[in-house]
Amino acid sequence: MLLSMTGYGRATGSFGEKTISVELRALNSKMTDLKIRLPGDYKEKEIELRKIINDHAERGKIDMIIDVQNADGAASVSLNEALFKGYHRELRRLVAELGMESTDLVQAILRIPNVVASASGEVNEDEWAAVCETVKRALDQLQDFRQQEGKALEADLRLRVDNILTLLQQVAPFEKDRFERMRERLRNNIEEGMGKEGVDTNRFEQEILYYLEKMDITEEKVRLEQHCRYFLEQISLQKQSAGRTLNFISQEMGREINTLGAKAYDADIQRLVVQMKDELEKIKEQLANVL
Repeated sequence: MLLSMTGYGRATGSFGEKTISVELRALNSKMTDLKIRLPGDYKEKEIELRKIINDHAERGKIDMIIDVQNADGAASVSLNEALFKGYHRELRRLVAELGMESTDLVQAILRIPNVVASASGEVNEDEWAAVCETVKRALDQLQDFRQQEGKALEADLRLRVDNILTLLQQVAPFEKDRFERMRERLRNNIEEGMGKEGVDTNRFEQEILYYLEKMDITEEKVRLEQHCRYFLEQISLQKQSAGRTLNFISQEMGREINTLGAKAYDADIQRLVVQMKDELEKIKEQLANVL
């Protein structure tokens, strides 16, 4: 089953009179990009928290917010009154000295580090266990969301690959005619330049064989079909982290399609190649969001 890198998860828990809220948002990213906002009490546990998230969420740009509120709705924080008064006194002095307008100093001071701090500097292990349990439930919700998005991605990817295979089958009827057109075009060009009597038939046939070899697209067709089948096979394996593998396969598909176009020498085949490229671009856009 494919998983999307985008998702959302939310869970709430409790410990004593505290309410724990965890919110997760995930977006696509080639690497793991994790940002965590959590109360100051838990800062020493951030490494442990990152490991929990990485083990469950894998790749993606992930934002997590952990909020802990007391029963009365207030956060577990305390105000460093001495530090607040010191900043307030000095800022008022500077405002008066510079003749500046007195703005809202309170809000400015509250944003200064260490003015507002957590109520205690120690982590209660039982409380931390409750936080971790809530985090894991939020991660489970994120996983469920990713699975639902992944189903839609899988359906679209299968459709695009099937479209490429269908277009590939439509190439065959145009292959024989292009050989005949190439033969006639070469013969006419030579006869116009040298006259019919000056044409060496044996040499002409050798040149024709040379061009026919350059125009042969059998290998490209076989390899492209193999890559498409392998792509569908990897989806069917139900691996949860298939994004990188599928991306590598799509690159190989692109190489064969490009070579097919370069060796086509036919407007009808070129038209089919352009449609294949369009389908492949849509595949690449979707793969950017596959975990």
